Parts: sequence; C-alpha cells; structure tokens
Amino acid sequence: MKRPFAATLWKEDNWYVSQCLELGIASQGETEEEALENIREALDIYFEPPQATRPPKPNKVEGFTGCGKTPCGAHS
Repeated sequence: MKRPFAATLWKEDNWYVSQCLELGIASQGETEEEALENIREALDIYFEPPQATRPPKPNKVEGFTGCGKTPCGAHS
C-alpha cells in the first residue's frame, strides 16, 4: 500500500538533501530529482519487512550483578 509523505528538499554544498518529515529519514543526490528518487527508495526500504539471512544465534553475555562479597542490599 502506498501513501503520501511530506518531504523537504534543500541544497547543501554540492548536494541536494531530501528528508521525510514524518519519519526523519533523509537521503541525498546530485540533483533535486535524484534526491527525491533516493528518498522514495529509502522509504521503500524502511517499510520492507525484515528478512533474516540466517537464523538468529543467541549469545551469552556476562555483566556485573553484585556489589562485593556481601549480597547487594544486605549492608546498611
């Protein structure tokens, strides 16, 4: 499903920058047309469903959970 989004367009140095106001997505191009085409492509990618290239592998991580030799909260 397609829906319209507002986009701003301005020149910054040698580039034209386009930004979708509702989503905060930005892109650029060497011409106004290219910048607008690139923001359309960025919006298409933003709304694509995620696709895993491989099954996720859970990782174990360790973190500091104590505050010394006594259990946390056991000392006053």
